[in-house]
Amino acid sequence: MKCVKCKGDAVINIRRANAAFCKEHFNEYFIEQALKSIKYYRMFRKTDKIMVCVSGGKDSLVLWHVLHKLGCDVTGMYIDLGINGYSDRSKDKVNAFAEKFGLKSIIVDLREKGHPVPFAARRAKREDCAVCGTIKRYYFNKTAYDGGFDVVATGHNLDDESSRLLANIMHWHDEYMDNTYPVLPAGGNTLKKKVKPLVRLTERETAAFAILNGIDYVMEECPMSKGATSLIFKEALSTIEENMPGTEIFFYTKFLDRVKDKDRSKANQEEMKICQTCGMESFMDKCTFCRLVEKVK
Repeated sequence: MKCVKCKGDAVINIRRANAAFCKEHFNEYFIEQALKSIKYYRMFRKTDKIMVCVSGGKDSLVLWHVLHKLGCDVTGMYIDLGINGYSDRSKDKVNAFAEKFGLKSIIVDLREKGHPVPFAARRAKREDCAVCGTIKRYYFNKTAYDGGFDVVATGHNLDDESSRLLANIMHWHDEYMDNTYPVLPAGGNTLKKKVKPLVRLTERETAAFAILNGIDYVMEECPMSKGATSLIFKEALSTIEENMPGTEIFFYTKFLDRVKDKDRSKANQEEMKICQTCGMESFMDKCTFCRLVEKVK
């Protein structure tokens, strides 16, 4: 297998692109795909202050690395979810990465705040993943707001977003379709813009980039995600892609083309209120996070 660019030995074959690459040209291809998303969807300007949400996994650490390489003003933000063992190992990866590359980081510890995810889910009598999502979304935005960041970036990749889109279509959840868009606009005075620069790249490609560039990440899945339905949709898309390369990105990008002209910022502004408890933007008088915390106390 030879690199399509230089005819040297290839290290990875990307069937949907009908191309194989050596390390140098795979890195070039990877960053080109991220840049293509950043520019096409107008995710941020070079002067913007960016906060990357990192979990210790491959996607978020790779995104942090790529944005740093591109010369962005970027800080990593990690939430210690309070999952015994797993959270400690993930945090160690984040701290080691920040130290290795000399990058700025912020740690939010849910155990110190009194609502680690396993405890909060048990007290609220809700599913672990639902509680985790509510807490993470709140602290992603609150930390960015408090820190004066312009943009919140996450490591969601093509597999994440296409499987979520498929799940929403299978259940006709029209109201959640917009959440798969690569840019979620700011709203009101406190809701920060959110972007997903890796939406044109698969999990396999981010894993390859991490390994080839010495990025050490936590490989184990979150123990609380066992049985998550999102994994079923990812597996279904993987089977389709294996038999028909290119189908997954066609499915996702064609959806984006159909909805790209929708004015999401206007929709947000019309529905926004101020949470009576925390003062952050909310769709109700009291935000979902503050209602959850009340149940946990």
